[in-house]
Amino acid sequence: MAATILRIHPENPPLARIQQAVEVLRKGGIIIYPTDTVYGIGCDLHNQKAVERLCRIKGLNPEKANLSFICHDLSHIADYAHGITTATYKVIKKALPGPFTFLFEASAKAPRVGGQKRKTVGIRVPDNAIVRQLVRELGNPIVSTSVRTDEETLEEYVTDPDLILEKYRALVDLVIDGGFGGNVPSTIIDCTNDDFELVREGLGDIEQFL
Repeated sequence: MAATILRIHPENPPLARIQQAVEVLRKGGIIIYPTDTVYGIGCDLHNQKAVERLCRIKGLNPEKANLSFICHDLSHIADYAHGITTATYKVIKKALPGPFTFLFEASAKAPRVGGQKRKTVGIRVPDNAIVRQLVRELGNPIVSTSVRTDEETLEEYVTDPDLILEKYRALVDLVIDGGFGGNVPSTIIDCTNDDFELVREGLGDIEQFL
C-alpha cells in the first residue's frame, strides 16, 4: 500500500491530525516527519519489527545502526541514558529543544535494536512542534534517522515533502508535510565521557551553551 501525505500546520498542529500519525506508529508503521533540521524517518521505539524495517529501508545493519531517539522533553531521558551528571544535564537542558543529538551510555532500559543491547544512545529533542507533539501523544520516543544520508549531496527531495513522498511512497506508510525542511543535519555531541566532544558539526553550535 502506497504512503499517504498528511499536511499539518507546523506551528499549531491540530490534535486530530497528530493522532492520525500516532495510529500509524502504533500499528507498526514507518513515517516521515519534519524536525528542526532535515526531515526524519522513524517508527515506534518499542516495535522491534518496525525498527528492523526502518533499517532495511535505509540500508542499515540493525546491530550497528546509529539511530537516535526523539523525545518530547527531558523528563524520560534517564529511562534510556545512563550516567548523566548534573553539570551535563544543565547544558543539555539549555540546548534543548534544539538541533542537537547527544550521545550517552545506554541504560538497561534502552530498547535493543536488531536484538543487540546498545552501548550508546542518541537523544534528540527537536525544536519542532509537530514531532514533539507526536511523541507526546504516542507516549514514548520514536526511533529516528534522517531521510538524507551523509554521502548524499544536497538534493531538493530532502527538503520538499512532496518530493520526499515521491521517493518513499512505496517504502513508508505516511509522510507528514510540515512545510519545507532544512538541509543541514543536527550536530552530534558525545557526552559518554562527561565531556562535550563534537562528533559531527551540524546546525547546532554547542559552544554557546557551555
